[in-house]
Amino acid sequence: MDLSLPRPAASARRPYATKPMVYAWLVITVLTVGWDLAGLDMAVMNHIGTPEGFPLKDNWWLSTVLHDKLRLVAQLLFVVLLAWASWPVRAGGLPRRERWLLVGLVLASLLVVNLIKINSRTSCPWDLQVFGGEASYVSHWLLGVGDGGGGRCFPGGHASSAYAYFALCLPWLCPPAGAVRSAAPGWRWLALVLIVGLIAGFAQTLRGAHHPSHTLWTLVICTGISISGWLLGQRWLGTKTQVLTGKP
Repeated sequence: MDLSLPRPAASARRPYATKPMVYAWLVITVLTVGWDLAGLDMAVMNHIGTPEGFPLKDNWWLSTVLHDKLRLVAQLLFVVLLAWASWPVRAGGLPRRERWLLVGLVLASLLVVNLIKINSRTSCPWDLQVFGGEASYVSHWLLGVGDGGGGRCFPGGHASSAYAYFALCLPWLCPPAGAVRSAAPGWRWLALVLIVGLIAGFAQTLRGAHHPSHTLWTLVICTGISISGWLLGQRWLGTKTQVLTGKP
């Protein structure tokens, strides 16, 4: 239930402005575009791969732990997220509408990344001729232009297993109008999502499965969907003045 109090609790903070979050997204987007324009993908991959392929492609830690197991954990987390959204609201917890909005934003991020991916004609680095494959390097921005490979490798689907959960930091870092909350849970979610996403993307790059830009664009897409969806959903939330303890 909502706690309507005349004054914020001492441990709570006033709502963070959403503008800093939007500005941060714009900076990440500009840096990612700059990475593409500088052609840094192949510069990195040439230091990792060889004409015979990628030595770490089948590394157990990278392929089993940081790929298969991590994806399974992300799937289980979504199940937990659904259960949490359906669970009765505790005193000091997030309103149910906010929980379901978060579920929708996570799902939207996953769907958009995968829709782009299955329609992409960009092949993975390990499919390129320079690394023993059959494809030629073609920028992912040359839409509709095939590279001679199997395609379906842009953006990074595995990184989205983490970045799709970026939305979970927003209720505390960008709370609805009238809500006064501790920012600590939001910072923890933000750090966890960014670190796990970076590890997942780096593991795939070492294996030759994705260029670095694939991970960067996944971050841009998922954060963009989460921030815009959260802002658009504020009127639907209709949050009254409330003070939350920081519990989910």
